[in-house]
Parts: sequence; structure tokens; C-alpha cells
Amino acid sequence: MAEELRLDPQAIDEIVELCDTMLGTLREAARQAGNLADAPSFGGFASAQALRAGFVRKARGTPASLYERLEQFQAVLSDMRATFAAGGDGFLAAEYDWAERLRAANQEEQ
Repeated sequence: MAEELRLDPQAIDEIVELCDTMLGTLREAARQAGNLADAPSFGGFASAQALRAGFVRKARGTPASLYERLEQFQAVLSDMRATFAAGGDGFLAAEYDWAERLRAANQEEQ
């Protein structure tokens, strides 16, 4: 891709700061989502145990679970932050890569 994107230093600093804020939020959300896998018993009936198993599976342990999705978003956002911190060079090429990574993660779910 021959196109280039140039950002002024102030815009880069603002974007990196926003990325840092979002990464902190995602880390905290992932920490809390990881705790969801420790759900207490839903009761002794087989249906209650099946309900708990489904809840835990949606919380953590599969590519489509909440914890793993948050981890995937963190990885992509970290890459975006690094690209912007480098001055925006290569953003257009990296943008395509991020979209492909998110699309691939979404297809794993299906």
C-alpha cells in the first residue's frame, strides 16, 4: 500500500493516551471476566449444573468466551497503540491487519 498517514505529535499523544485508557479498562474487564469462571454452584439438580457449566463456558475457556474476547481485543489495541506511538507510520497497512485479526477471531466463534 503506497498511501501514508501522518499525524502531528499532539494527535499521536492523545491517541496513545486513549489507547492506554482503553487498555486499562479492558484489563480490568478481563480480570473480572476471569473471576466469572469461579461461579458458585447453582444447585444440586442436573439442570442447575448444566446451567452453571454453560455460564462458565461463556465466561472463559473457549475462543468465543468473554475472557478470551477481551484478551483478543487487548492484543489488537496494543498493536494499534504501538503503531500510533511510532508516529502513525504504517497505520494504513496495519489497519488492514487489525481488521483481518478481528474478522478471524469472529469466525472462530461460528
